[in-house]
Amino acid sequence: MMKYQVEVDLDLPRERVIELFDSAENLFKWQPGLTNVEHVSGDPGQAGAKTKLSYDTNGRKMEMVETIIEQNFPETFSSTYDAKGVHNIIENHFIEDGTDKTRWVMDSEFQFSGFMKIMAFFMKGAFPKQTLESMNSFKNFAEGA
Repeated sequence: MMKYQVEVDLDLPRERVIELFDSAENLFKWQPGLTNVEHVSGDPGQAGAKTKLSYDTNGRKMEMVETIIEQNFPETFSSTYDAKGVHNIIENHFIEDGTDKTRWVMDSEFQFSGFMKIMAFFMKGAFPKQTLESMNSFKNFAEGA
């Protein structure tokens, strides 16, 4: 198991950050390699909803299923992501930092099985780095939107 926390400051009011974050259409604008978003079950955007996300990153295809645990905007959004050998639990916190700034704090917990246990051991530094890159990708998109 691996746990870590990453945070990014955005030069936008929290309401605007949530509006941009809580949009399936916007995922394509800030998640490189995302090729498809398919609603599987539940009320979209609400607790219990499942969505299949498909990625193609430099020819490496991957699918994962997002399950929303809690949608409590504007404060928090929690979900799990399941892919082969990986179970990821995410808690996003959106904190007002003045009137026009928002601090986005993400707590991540990864649980690995099979071959991914070995890969995670050798690549443990890559996980927080990739999370921060993804958060900064959202920041760049959101601040330019």
